[in-house]
Amino acid sequence: MDFKDAILQFAARVDKLCPQIQTEEATKNALIMPFIQLLGYDVFNPFEVSPEFIADIGIKKGEKVDYAILSEGNPILLVECKHYTQDLNPHNSQLFRYFHTTAAKFALLTNGVDYRFYTDLITPNKMDEKPFFEFKITDIKENEIAELKKFHKSYFNIDNITNTASELKYLNQIKHLLHQEFGDPSDDFVKYFARKVYPSTITQKVL
Repeated sequence: MDFKDAILQFAARVDKLCPQIQTEEATKNALIMPFIQLLGYDVFNPFEVSPEFIADIGIKKGEKVDYAILSEGNPILLVECKHYTQDLNPHNSQLFRYFHTTAAKFALLTNGVDYRFYTDLITPNKMDEKPFFEFKITDIKENEIAELKKFHKSYFNIDNITNTASELKYLNQIKHLLHQEFGDPSDDFVKYFARKVYPSTITQKVL
């Protein structure tokens, strides 16, 4: 089975599994560990996937990230997990604190349904506030699967991902903005197009 088919098969299972998932640990076992395995990493091999990875913050010792994916002993992707019903927005700061204490170039915040990938495009070694790549596994698109494949063990290349991260980040933000505007158009958005087609003054009635 190729990567695309494996991801789609897993995505189809998620909705069926969620009603049985009561805790964050169950979310990890049922959704996140299988996802990491789909990326080609052995979740039972501590040389590849380190659970409860220690990321000390200054004088605060023993701070732990749920998982760190390793390459040659070094973390390349930090993974912070939440229960599948939790909104991810309030938790960005927790992963933000961990990011600069390790050598990892990428971080993933997920509840097993929504996946948000971060890096340091704006300031080196400081995690960006907004993800450069995000998707919902139960509604994953073909182009998103292609981007996700870059994180597979067989294809993982820091420079390759970093080179496309900036373009991907702003393209996704534009798509999100357009989605919002088409759903609930602002006056400025409507005026922009109205001026292209309406030959006279854009009154409130015309708007």
